[in-house]
Amino acid sequence: MLKKAALFLAGLLAVLPAHAQQPAPGHFDGKTWWDHVKVLADDNLEGRETGSAGLRKAEAYVVDQLKKSGLQPAGSDGFYQPVKFQSRQIVEKESSLALVRDGKAEPLSLGEDAIFSTRVDLAPRVEAPLVFVGYGLSIPEKGYDDFAGLDLKGKVAVLFTGSPADMPGALASHYQTAAERWKALQKAGAVGVIGIPNPAVMDIPWSRISLNRAHPSMALAGPQFDETPGEQLAVTFNPAKAEQLFAGSGHTFQEIAELGKDRKPLPRFPLTVAIKATAKVEKEDVESANVVAKLPGSDPRLKNEYVVLSAHVDHIGIGEPINGDRIYNGAMDNASGTAVLLDVAASLKKSPEKLKRSILFVFVTGEEKGLLGSKYFTAKPTVKANAMVADINIDMFLPIVPLKVLTVYGLAESDLGDMAREAAQARGVAVQADPQPLRNAFIRSDQYNFIRHGIPALAMGVSPDPASAEQKQKYKDWLTQRYHAPSDDLNQPVELPAAAQYEEVIRGLMISVANDTQRPQWKADSFFRRYAQAGE
Repeated sequence: MLKKAALFLAGLLAVLPAHAQQPAPGHFDGKTWWDHVKVLADDNLEGRETGSAGLRKAEAYVVDQLKKSGLQPAGSDGFYQPVKFQSRQIVEKESSLALVRDGKAEPLSLGEDAIFSTRVDLAPRVEAPLVFVGYGLSIPEKGYDDFAGLDLKGKVAVLFTGSPADMPGALASHYQTAAERWKALQKAGAVGVIGIPNPAVMDIPWSRISLNRAHPSMALAGPQFDETPGEQLAVTFNPAKAEQLFAGSGHTFQEIAELGKDRKPLPRFPLTVAIKATAKVEKEDVESANVVAKLPGSDPRLKNEYVVLSAHVDHIGIGEPINGDRIYNGAMDNASGTAVLLDVAASLKKSPEKLKRSILFVFVTGEEKGLLGSKYFTAKPTVKANAMVADINIDMFLPIVPLKVLTVYGLAESDLGDMAREAAQARGVAVQADPQPLRNAFIRSDQYNFIRHGIPALAMGVSPDPASAEQKQKYKDWLTQRYHAPSDDLNQPVELPAAAQYEEVIRGLMISVANDTQRPQWKADSFFRRYAQAGE
């Protein structure tokens, strides 16, 4: 296996020009990037929770840096674009879950067995039969429908997260979004969803998922932003406890997990139990803001078009303690991406480039609440919607190993991916598509909202050397131990040269798109091309 991985990397690097494999000194050294991260992930910002004083401090710092770099305000209120939210918090002492089997209630332990999701507007009470719907996907383009032939009217769908192996990654990810999945479930008559995470690809162990289960979630204020209308129940079930859902059905969860690990087809069948739920939710109005700035282009015509660089500023805030630490600093997620945008902006002042198109720097709030800040911005942009030609999103790019390979999420969807490949290879970096499609990274950050509005977009991250088991383990350990944990703080090892090289790639890609006479275009075979066509 290691020999194959080494050959894979050698193949990637072989396509690089010889002069590119030793990158020349550039605009970044990694130190200024880390200086920004140190400010944004400091304890005194208290984890930058959406709507918090800590996030407002972080955004004030961002605005101050943008002013120093000579950027112009491009929000609806100076540099800011106010965004209104509704916060929702489960009151566990007045909430409960139970399975009902043969007329008898079997109480479930909140936290140990299952947890409520308040990303949907939970009904106070739900009692309904359960039906296992496999992956819970309906993908018309492939003639695939997990709901066909099942009676779901008035019932709760139980699904195993993931997708079958023969589904293209981007397509499968799209139909796993809450909005797309609920469209199909609502049409089938379901009233709620119980999701069982795939144990083979859980980024965070259940113990940590459960720890912050009562942390408030948020939704954008206004019914126009509700993507799951009518969904009465949303629950995540601990896979280690999921066997009780399948008792008496003729199937076991172990069987389902073994099939799902390899993305094999899953059976679909009624379960022999019902769910009984009582949910008490406290709601509160919250206001936060996106920060938006622009650097005007020079071309008389193209300066009215924008290349967007985006990153989210928010993180989780203050949560349940782990090893005595309650502050979820979010250094890599995503002070790191915010710092890249600030560094790139500063570099354009220090080393001016004659850019034909304008550059729009968009720092969004509410990403950790479900991509909400970018959802609001793309629905109500502060520039003309059709003037945004591309989005380059930066989120948790993880420079924790030397940068030899860059993963580009959305590589094959538009020629923006081709331009990213060229920018990377010119700087000695090989490029690969998403090697872990089950993680659904393509839809899990803010580029996805730009895509849904027809704008070619991608995200990129530093990847482990495919030939290095040690580097792969380092990434796995980072996700298990630091992702969405207080240990994603300033006391972790980072590779400053890798961050600097990554910034060079981002800057080079941005300049290429800004100066190209043609807008980036969706590939003819890309599923996401339909969004651009819908806006034409």
